Amino acid sequence: MRILRASAYRTMPWKNGGGTTTEIAVHPEGAGLYTFEWRVSMARVETDGPFSAFSGIDRTLAVLEGQGIVLDIKGEKPVTLDRASKPHSFPADVQTSASLVAGPITDLNVMTRRGEWSHIVEKLSAGGPLDVNVRSNATLVLVAQGSVGILWAGEQASLSPLDCAMLDGRGETLDIEPRGDIQLFVIHLNRAA
Repeated sequence: MRILRASAYRTMPWKNGGGTTTEIAVHPEGAGLYTFEWRVSMARVETDGPFSAFSGIDRTLAVLEGQGIVLDIKGEKPVTLDRASKPHSFPADVQTSASLVAGPITDLNVMTRRGEWSHIVEKLSAGGPLDVNVRSNATLVLVAQGSVGILWAGEQASLSPLDCAMLDGRGETLDIEPRGDIQLFVIHLNRAA
């Protein structure tokens, strides 16, 4: 288990000035925008506009803060996402633009290189203990709201808002002890066969 603290994340401005991206984790470590196999980040979206296209990438988006965003993905009906919505998956190489509902938002953005990795993003809310089955090659647990204590494979840690635990391996159960009401995102990353 590796703990990634929000205070240590790297934030980069967008080239078009429409926001910033905060990288939580990337594989392989240190990979750039065109060489990653998977990437988990947060973006601060401050203006309406087009999304950057990433050839051969699948993407999932969820809203962490703010009133919401409307995604206009070519070939689909517009999708409105807010903090209550389930994460939404779509190809990152399809023309997509976004409109803010009422002011800036912060989103969670998970991307995997098609044919090499795949991902599933679960959103969980709880006021009591949770058990999460770790069933992927890599699993990330991001605390969106509240704080938790966790136990996995004999290791313990505490996570504050926007901290993340990265777990390598399968078959263990992650025990989560909320400290009040919490919201988490569990990101399952699997290497293609």
